[in-house]
Amino acid sequence: MKRKRDTRGDGPERSAYDRALGMLARREYSQRELRARLEHAGCDGDESTDALKRLHDQHYQDDHRFGEMIVRARVGQGYGPDRIRAELRSHGLADAAIRALLDAADADWLALARAQLRKKYGTRPVAGHAERGKRAAFLLRRGFAAATVRIVTHSEVGDSCD
Repeated sequence: MKRKRDTRGDGPERSAYDRALGMLARREYSQRELRARLEHAGCDGDESTDALKRLHDQHYQDDHRFGEMIVRARVGQGYGPDRIRAELRSHGLADAAIRALLDAADADWLALARAQLRKKYGTRPVAGHAERGKRAAFLLRRGFAAATVRIVTHSEVGDSCD
């Protein structure tokens, strides 16, 4: 009979490097996110800093690669640039790096906004000002710029964007 692995901490204590490497084996993390998780796990601050520097030097942790992953995923989920920018900022990425990542994504924000409207509201035309306001609020919550929202909501939803 197989015995379950004891996870109560009776075994040897894992180093900050080992913990962080284990986390990175499952998915990408920003440096800020890894530092917070190591701190939560009770790792020493200096040990965590050394581990994060070592992981960065070995190219296991890279904020630029993490940012690319977030941008690709959020564009695929239909989010706009403002929402993506806020999420990347919360992970500690610099504004210049965020700008470069969004530019490199080369997303057609108008087409993406139109696609989100079609997905949510179908191809029926806007019934009035209240309906247009609801659609605009929806797109703003998804992180699209006000100028993009104005263009999209003042055109017919059924227009071809492809």
